[in-house]
Amino acid sequence: MNITQPSRMLIRNIRLLRVVQISRAVPAIIRFHQNINLVSTTRNLCTVFSKSPDYSSEAQQLDLSTFEPICTQTLESLTEYFDEIVESDSKLSNADVNYSDGVLTVKLGDGFGTYVINRQTPNRQIWLSSPTSGPKRYDWINGDWIYKHDGISLHALLQQELEKIMSVPVDFMSLKKM
Repeated sequence: MNITQPSRMLIRNIRLLRVVQISRAVPAIIRFHQNINLVSTTRNLCTVFSKSPDYSSEAQQLDLSTFEPICTQTLESLTEYFDEIVESDSKLSNADVNYSDGVLTVKLGDGFGTYVINRQTPNRQIWLSSPTSGPKRYDWINGDWIYKHDGISLHALLQQELEKIMSVPVDFMSLKKM
């Protein structure tokens, strides 16, 4: 038995475990629907739930002359918007927004954490470090910065997370109309 055989067995067992967990939930989901083939439905749902979105064909490998202005415009618009909402929210009196050398740092203060959004020129990506959801790497896909593992855009994630923190309304989605 070579060294790769145990790893293959481990991967196979993990996949089987995921399928078993999902297939246990499927009967409860479809119990009230008559005339459904349980076996094929279970198989189809297992396939759907076990795969993450595939954006490899949609990701555009931007050349530097295209990446730089798009990235700069995104980071500058985020900086301006963070400045506006931080100043208008009395709950964030200790907050600080700083943009320098392609790195946007938004310190929201005690209990809220710090967001860091920066360009990654070699990868043609924007990276986000969120105190709520952790690190993410965004690719330019179909005119938006998308995290390939969940399909959520940078602006949508910021909208979801910051509307829970802010006492003023936020609209990060309006920034996408550059």
